[in-house]
Amino acid sequence: MEYQFLLLIILAVIIFAFKRWGFDISRKQRRDYYRNVYLQSDEWKRKRYVVLKRDNWRCVYCGARATQVHHKRYAKRNIGKEPIEWLVSVCNNCHNSKHH
Repeated sequence: MEYQFLLLIILAVIIFAFKRWGFDISRKQRRDYYRNVYLQSDEWKRKRYVVLKRDNWRCVYCGARATQVHHKRYAKRNIGKEPIEWLVSVCNNCHNSKHH
């Protein structure tokens, strides 16, 4: 009986480890696609321009000249489907402070 319980615990740990490993791989794939494909796309460049123009090329946090666009939220399963309302214009300093 003790061995069966121990085997169940070991099996549960193994299953958890494989699920976590699979999650980490898919997360890395999404991140790589987002950084290397989506942010280089014409679709993103158009969306970025619309947001910067909407915010008058000013950082929404400090008022400095905005050079970047920050995602307030991410569409985890639908990269590229984020609405304009989820995006804001930011300067480099404010963008770094939001991510670090």
